Amino acid sequence: MWKSIRFKLTILFLTAIVIPVVVIVIAIPSYYEELIRSQQSSQMKGTLTALTFSIEAYLDDLDRMTITPYLNDDVMRALKMKSTFGWKLWTAYEQFEAEQALSNTLPKFLKNTRKDILGTILLPMDGSVYITSPGGYVSKPVELFPYEKQDWYIQALRADGNVAFTSVHPQSYLEGAGTEVFSVARLINDPDSRRPLAVMMADADTAALEKMMHGIQLENGSAAAILDDKRKLIYASRPLPENVLHQLADERSTVEDVNERYSVVTQTVSRSNWRIVVLFPESVIKVQLQRIYWVGVIVGVSGLIIALLLYFTVSHWMITPFKRMIQVMKRVQRGNLQTFYPVRGNDEIAQLGISLNTMISQLGELIDREFRAALGQRNAEYRALQSQIQPHFLYNTLNGFIGLNRTGQRVLLERAILSLSGMMRYSLQHNDWVRLKDELDFISKYCELQKIRFAEKLDYQIDCGPGTADIVIPKLLLQPIVENAIIHGIEPSDTACRLTIDAAVADDWREGEEWLEIRIADNGAGYDPSTEREGVGISNVRERLKLTYEGSIMSVETAVGQGTLVRIHIPLKDVSHS
Repeated sequence: MWKSIRFKLTILFLTAIVIPVVVIVIAIPSYYEELIRSQQSSQMKGTLTALTFSIEAYLDDLDRMTITPYLNDDVMRALKMKSTFGWKLWTAYEQFEAEQALSNTLPKFLKNTRKDILGTILLPMDGSVYITSPGGYVSKPVELFPYEKQDWYIQALRADGNVAFTSVHPQSYLEGAGTEVFSVARLINDPDSRRPLAVMMADADTAALEKMMHGIQLENGSAAAILDDKRKLIYASRPLPENVLHQLADERSTVEDVNERYSVVTQTVSRSNWRIVVLFPESVIKVQLQRIYWVGVIVGVSGLIIALLLYFTVSHWMITPFKRMIQVMKRVQRGNLQTFYPVRGNDEIAQLGISLNTMISQLGELIDREFRAALGQRNAEYRALQSQIQPHFLYNTLNGFIGLNRTGQRVLLERAILSLSGMMRYSLQHNDWVRLKDELDFISKYCELQKIRFAEKLDYQIDCGPGTADIVIPKLLLQPIVENAIIHGIEPSDTACRLTIDAAVADDWREGEEWLEIRIADNGAGYDPSTEREGVGISNVRERLKLTYEGSIMSVETAVGQGTLVRIHIPLKDVSHS
C-alpha cells in the first residue's frame, strides 16, 4: 500500500497543500489578531484601496508613455536602423529624417498634462540619448554616462518588453540634476524579430506621491509610508526610525518603537509591487478581533476543501488509467483477447495504452496461429481414432448377422440390416460433431442390434435429460463405451443384464460450476481394474475427451461381479449448442 502511486500522491498533497493550509488556519487569526481591531482600521483599508487605485492609475500613465514609440512607424523605423549596421548605409537625408522622428515627432506624442511627470529618456542601442522634457528637465544628459550599469536599465532589460518599476533615485544622468524621482522603464523590442531596439524610461516627481498620501487621515500618532518592491522607503508622512523601517521591510503585522507598539495595515500596488503601510498605535486598537478570526477559519476551510478536490481529481486522473490497464490485463489473463484499453489523449499514459493494445493484438495473433496448428493436429487425431473405432464396430456387428442367418431368423435379420444401414449412414456423414440427441439415437440403434443378438439377456434404457439434447459432442464418442459394456460386461454374464445410458446437467458435482454428466452403467460381469487394462475403445474415448475438452473428467468404477459405471463430466462452459 505504501508503495502505491496513490499513497505517494497523498504524501505530496499533505506536504504541499493540506499541511500549509492547516498552518494558515492556525496562523491567520494570530497573524491578524492585532492588525485590525477597530472600525478605524477597517475604514483605513478602504482608504488605502482607493489610494492604491490612484497610484496604479498614475503608474499606468507612466507605462503608456513608455509604449509611445510603438505607436509611430517612423520612430520604430529609426530605432530599427539605429540598432543595426544599416544606419551607416543610409543617406544623409534618411539619417536626418530618422533623427527628426526621434527628436521632434516622438516628443509630440509624449506630451501630457500632468506637471509631476517630468519627462522621458530614450536610449537606442547605438548609444545615442534622446530626452523629452515638457517643462520638467532643464539640464542636458551627462556625457558618456554609464546607462548600462544603472539598476533601472538592467531591470528593463530583464523585463524583456514588460514594464519595470524603479524606486526613488536621483537623476544622476542629467547635468546638475539632484531631483529625486521614481520611474517606469521598458525595453523596446522589434515586434517582428523581438530584437532589442532601445530602453525608454519615464520619470515622475516624488511630490506626486505626497499629494496622494494627503488623502489619508492620520490621527492619534498614526503614520503612513510607501515602500518599493525591495521594501525601501519611498515616502513617509513623518520620519520613521531605522528599526521601524527594518521591521516594515520584514512585512511584520506589528512593529515596535521605543515607546510604542504599532499594528500595521498594508496594501500592495499590484502594478509595481509597492507597499503602502499605515501604522496604528496599539493603544487605540481594541475591538473587532472576532471577525478576523472567522475570516481565517473560512480561508482555511476553503483551502482544505480546494486541496481535497484537487487531490481526488488529480489522483483519479492519474490512477484510473492504470486501474483500467490492470483490468484489461486481468481479462486477457482469463483468455479474453478481444478486450482493449480505450486510449485517450497523447500523453505518456496514452502511449503506454497503445503499447498494451499492440501487445494484446500480437498475442492474439500468436495464439490464433498456435490454435489453428493445434486444431489441425487434433482433427487429424480425431479421424485416426474414428478409423480405429469403425472397423472394430463393423466386425462385431457382422458376426451377429452371421448368427441370425444360421438360425434362420430372417425377419430379425432384416430389422438388423435396417438398423445397421441407419448406423452406417450416421457414421459415414462428413461431420465430426453431432448433437447429443443424435448420438444417443445412434446408440439406441446399436443396442437394438445387440438385443436381437442377446434377446432377453439384454435390456437397455436411454434417457436424454432436459437441456442436453442440443449439446454438441464429438461423433462416436459414446459408442465404444457402450460396446465395451456389452462385450465385456453383459456377454460374459450368466444372468439377464441391464444397460443404462443417461445424460443430465449436474450443478452440484463440483461447487460453483455446471457440468454435462453422461453415465453409462451395466450390472454385468465387471472386471478387476488392478489386473486388467482398459480396452482400445475406452482408451480412445479417454484420449478424444482429453483432446476436445481440457477440463473434462472420465472415471470408471467397476468390480468383479458388480458391473461397471463409466462417468463422463464435461464443463458446461466448454460445450456448444447447435
